[in-house]
Amino acid sequence: MGKASKSSGHQRQQPRPTKATGWRSITARGIAWRIAPYLIGLALLAVFKGFGISQGLDLLLYDLVTTLRPAASGKTQPITIIGIGEDDIRNHGFPIDDGLFCKGIDQLSKNGAVAIGFDIYRDQGVGPNQECLRERFRNNPRLVSIFNVASNIPAVPGTPPERHSYNDVSVDDDNVIRRDLVHVAGQDEATVAFPLRIVEVGTKDKKLRQQLEAGTITDAWLTANPNGNFLFHGSHAGGYFNQKAARDGMQRLIVFREPGSFRTFSLSALLNGDVPKAAIANHMVLIGSTAPSLKDLFEIPHSRFSEGEIQLKMPGIEVHALRVAALLDRQQGILVRGFLMPGWGNMMLILATAGLGLWLGESFSTLRRSVIVVVTAAVVLSAGLVLLLINYIWIGTVMPVAGLTVLAGTAWIRRGAASQKHQQEIQRLLGQATSPAVAQQLWQQRDQLLKDGRFEGRQLPVTVLFTDTANFTTVSEHFQPAELMDWLNRGMASCVPAVTTRGGMINKFTGDGLLAVFGVPLSEDPKADARAAIEAVIEIQTGLVKLNEELAKEGAPANRMRIGIHSGVVLAGSMGSSERLEYAIIGDTVNCASRLESFEKNRHVGVLRVLVSSTTRELLGDELNNSLHWDEWGEIQVKGREEPLLVSELTMDNAPATGPASSK
Repeated sequence: MGKASKSSGHQRQQPRPTKATGWRSITARGIAWRIAPYLIGLALLAVFKGFGISQGLDLLLYDLVTTLRPAASGKTQPITIIGIGEDDIRNHGFPIDDGLFCKGIDQLSKNGAVAIGFDIYRDQGVGPNQECLRERFRNNPRLVSIFNVASNIPAVPGTPPERHSYNDVSVDDDNVIRRDLVHVAGQDEATVAFPLRIVEVGTKDKKLRQQLEAGTITDAWLTANPNGNFLFHGSHAGGYFNQKAARDGMQRLIVFREPGSFRTFSLSALLNGDVPKAAIANHMVLIGSTAPSLKDLFEIPHSRFSEGEIQLKMPGIEVHALRVAALLDRQQGILVRGFLMPGWGNMMLILATAGLGLWLGESFSTLRRSVIVVVTAAVVLSAGLVLLLINYIWIGTVMPVAGLTVLAGTAWIRRGAASQKHQQEIQRLLGQATSPAVAQQLWQQRDQLLKDGRFEGRQLPVTVLFTDTANFTTVSEHFQPAELMDWLNRGMASCVPAVTTRGGMINKFTGDGLLAVFGVPLSEDPKADARAAIEAVIEIQTGLVKLNEELAKEGAPANRMRIGIHSGVVLAGSMGSSERLEYAIIGDTVNCASRLESFEKNRHVGVLRVLVSSTTRELLGDELNNSLHWDEWGEIQVKGREEPLLVSELTMDNAPATGPASSK
């Protein structure tokens, strides 16, 4: 078969894609392939949330903000703590005798305490004076006893129901106290939270509990009422997800003051008369353990970021003092106007940010720009949510940011996979690799170029470059097959990058040569295509000179080539059937370039002979034409064509070749 007949296609032949697998086809498999990355991204978000990872990070962020945030209230409430510390245990033993508590309660009552909260379990008396303590609880209207629902520990016997209270607290899954169980509605008179009971006894005001029982204090009321600071929430509000304890009763977040904000005195100091009267009169006094050995200590948000050998923990009695202070703040209008996003609001925000991430990941033409925009959006979103949290508006932060970045990431992965798949499809259709720049252009214009999985036939102005290896028959006699292939490939290595880096396409290899085309499947400027072909042969010549120097050192024959270049219109497109499909470039232009390469093979000096038609030279322009050296061959008659071609040889500084030029 002659050279011209080779030019009608490339050597790779692939099955034609049917409509079911075409670029525009919509099939179940195609849809699944497109949405699979997004489903995986959503699954990752579900795992991230469902396994509590996002809640853990949100709570950590909440703890950090709570630790760094200044104290919420500017007023010190009249609350005093009488703590049973390690010195008290050493001085009086443990458990403390009931008689000592009677003495201390009498001292507090005498000095004007308006409420005395006794956060000590005394369902079983201690010491010989047990009856005195029970008598105090029966008759002293300022005394509040505690019981524990979870542990089924009753109050001090004889205490009237209106001064009973439960001291159960809400502890999160990570053992940190953040929430205040304000009240559980629908219970009997004795079932009231310890802080709420203290406030009722100390202020003789039961309006808050009445409102809670009547249901007039609701999320909507709290949002609308400028004096509402109760941050009630469900199991999915704020940064929480499926927090079981959050479903129980009416809860809010504890408004933390700095640890140690309340005046605290030891039991021994009280018994010895060393507590100033001013710290007792008109104060609500809470009695409870503060000694670490009694293990009534709780982790608080500040514990996460405390320094020191021993982790910071807050005594339970101080936690109750915080809860009492918050209730007093509300009564006095010293409020923190806060809000927790309910679960449905968090979910809507997650869906919105996930949709935004998907849109940002898909909408920008370049991946780099998309990444910059997504990172910027994630930073702005994070900063905004943290700023709201600083101002007591807690919206789940981690999941919206994760939704934004994960869905954007899945879009990037899908785009990358689609780009690779489409580039492989284009390369399969073209038969040979194209340059990255051309591949990018093909990807951007795929809708215009491709139809039903194939390139439509188009007439394109191109420049065709044919190469062939001189003396191949003679050279092949000196090599084993593997050696001959290596020798040929080293020569092709000088040609391929010279073509592809200039936007050309290697349409096919012809055994010992190749067919390259500039201007397919995209052609923007025929003049630029012609110049690119000339620049490519100059680079090929340089590469061959260097290669032959290496071959000479190895004692191997020189690698010499002939090249024919012609410009004109070709018919280009996918040709074949469903069994065999190839990207074909056919027409007189291809035949002419092939004939120029093979014309008078013996007329060849140096490592490279380049014959260029006048059509191509006219496209080069005067400046480039004048800068090159040409040897005019005049008009020549090529086989299969009636009209002669005006031909010139592009002469370069060819290194001398080993052996005479000869035909194959």
